[in-house]
Amino acid sequence: MNENQRRSYWRANTALIRNLLIVWALVSLVFSILLVQPLNTIRFFGVPFGFWMAQQGSILTFVGLIFIYAFQMDKLDRKYNTSKQEDEYNLRK
Repeated sequence: MNENQRRSYWRANTALIRNLLIVWALVSLVFSILLVQPLNTIRFFGVPFGFWMAQQGSILTFVGLIFIYAFQMDKLDRKYNTSKQEDEYNLRK
């Protein structure tokens, strides 16, 4: 992989991480803490939605983010033809 491809790969990698962290922050801070009272006016599975987000929805979102990250990184690795052998070689340099 040449230097331009390596930069593009890491730019895409950090953009993916940034976007997933934004979702994580929205779910954990905004929906589960800051907006819990307004969201509690909505019923979801028989319980207030703000409570459900703080207790279950955030956990399910976090697990989903893990799978999205793994899937997207696999796709990104295939796009840039990276391999573990190449990564290990670069670490030894």
